[in-house]
Amino acid sequence: MDVLGYLLLAAVIFFAIRPLLPVKGVRQISAAQLKNELKDKNKQFVDVRTPEEFQLNHIQGFKNIPLQQLPQRMNELSKEKEVVVICQSGIRSRKASSLLKKHGFKVTNVKGGVSAWH
Repeated sequence: MDVLGYLLLAAVIFFAIRPLLPVKGVRQISAAQLKNELKDKNKQFVDVRTPEEFQLNHIQGFKNIPLQQLPQRMNELSKEKEVVVICQSGIRSRKASSLLKKHGFKVTNVKGGVSAWH
């Protein structure tokens, strides 16, 4: 393989793993760490899964704002309180974290999502 082939392979690998990398400036916590965070009244908890997923199984204290509705519903959140974001596996919450961070929120993402909770 020539240099161009290696560069192309590196680019493909980068774009394949990019959605799994943490967002710069967003704190990452585990599901185990979340248990302690839930007691903090100065934080707001957002589940970005679909309403159907949320109805089937959710963590008490989380508000459901589906990822696709988040841009229109950010006004429901306070920039004065940290936002803790969760989804099923961590991919949608990563996207939500990035969006919220860009809009000036202090954000924490739960790694592994609801799947890691149990």
